[in-house]
Order: sequence, then C-alpha cells, then structure tokens
Amino acid sequence: MDEALRASYKYCGDLSRREAKNFYYSFLLLPPSRRRAMCALYAFLRHTDDLADEPGPAGGKRVALDLWRTDLDAALDGRPDAWPGLPALAHTVGLHSIPRAYLHEVIDGVAMDVEPRRFESFEDLYKYCYRVASAVGLSCIHIWGYRSDGGRAEELAEKCGIALQLTNILRDVREDAKLGRIYLPQEDLIRFGVSPADLEADTPSLAVRALFEFEGRRAYDFYAQAAPLIRLVAPVGRPVLRAIVGIYRALLDEIARRDYDVLACRVSLSSWRKAAITIRSLAGGFPPA
Repeated sequence: MDEALRASYKYCGDLSRREAKNFYYSFLLLPPSRRRAMCALYAFLRHTDDLADEPGPAGGKRVALDLWRTDLDAALDGRPDAWPGLPALAHTVGLHSIPRAYLHEVIDGVAMDVEPRRFESFEDLYKYCYRVASAVGLSCIHIWGYRSDGGRAEELAEKCGIALQLTNILRDVREDAKLGRIYLPQEDLIRFGVSPADLEADTPSLAVRALFEFEGRRAYDFYAQAAPLIRLVAPVGRPVLRAIVGIYRALLDEIARRDYDVLACRVSLSSWRKAAITIRSLAGGFPPA
C-alpha cells in the first residue's frame, strides 16, 4: 500500500472514529483490512449525507451531489480524485468487488432528502429505504464475504437495511418533522388519524402512539425476515452483522419500552450498552424476534 493510499485510509478511519457512533463499535470486530474497508465505506456515506444536510439552497445541494457523483466515478475509474477519502473507497470497491451501482443508489437516496418530501405509501418509502440503507448493507456483505445462495443473501441484506432504516425513521420522527421531512407513509397517517403537526408535539396522543407501534411492528417483522442472513455471511463478518443488528434492535426495543414516546426526547443507547452488545456479538446469535 503506497503512502497516498495509506493516508486516505487514515483519513477515513479518523472520520469514522469521530462520527460513526452506533457503527464504529462493530467495526472493531473485524480484522484490520476489512475494518479499513468499512471505514472507507462509512466515510463515503458520511460525506454524501453531509452534502445534503449542509446549509444552503436546494439547488446548490443538488449541484454538489452531481459533482460528487462525477468525482466518485472518476475515482472508481482510476482518475484523479478531489476528496481525501476517495482513494481508499476506490481501493475498497475494487478489492471487494462492490458494484458501483450501490454507491450511486446511496447518492440517489440522499438526493431525495434535499427538499422536504412526503411518501404516499409504504411502497414509496421502501424505495427510499433501499437506497439509503439496503444499498449500504449490500455493499457491506461484499466487504465481509458471503454466500449468495442464488440471490437469497442479497434479498436478506435488503430486508435488513429496511429494518435498520425504519428504526432510524421512528427514532427521529419529531426532529425530521420539524424540518419538513415526514417519512411515515401518508396512508398510515390517514389510517390512524394523525396529522403532520401531531408529529411535532411534546408528547404523543393515543393515535400517534398507535401509529408508532404499527411502524415498530413493521420494523420488527423486517428484522425477523432478515435473521437468516447471518448464516450466509462469512464467519469473519458475522460478529459485525450481529453487533449492528443488535444495537438497532435494542434501540427499537427501547422505543417500545417507552411505549413509543419518541417525541419527548430522542431515544438513544448509552455507550456502555452498545459496547456490551458488541462484545456479546462475538458469542453469536440474534436476540429473539
């Protein structure tokens, strides 16, 4: 590994340690080469997300994301790159045969967040979740190693990404609503008699709690559907998958324990609890569905 590539991986590792939070604990379970690859992937995801979240008009953000897509393709094609983490990302993509289409899906998904939007149905929301989460999981299994089993592993990784993103959406519902981002399907709001303004309240009404519980059960169902993925991932990658799923399942469990009150304060897990889940992941197994 030459000095420039080593510096790029170091940049991604430093960024991941600083920003990854829920994910970085799990990266530590991987051998160094795969840990570096996960940091390179995470750094790409973080930078992509930041381009959509930074202050400024929507038009400027779209231009920035278009330029970012161009920089990504240039780096993957071996041409000069503009961002310090791109050499490490390009090396990771080549080393682990990650389809570049997954990275483009992520940019497409983040671009959907540039302007406030609504999702009419769960089918519409699913497409968004696939882009910002499932495409990430599909990239991850290439880094960890996996047996496709006729495409079953890819299908299960997709479902796992949906479960994680639904958990994120439920946790951040009030914060997102204040920004004009309502990810819960409009058909569900109508079904439970919940208005967008209800999602910004200090405490949830009975109707809001019922809506959140419905979405929570949907997330639990996707976790259950994705559970067989562990058997198709290479042994070296299983602990990190267990840790990621374990942390997010525990977050959903905490939301449920609070009777789906995610409006009073943002639900999170303590550092020691995430560390404990990560350590337990070495022993194997997912928590019961």
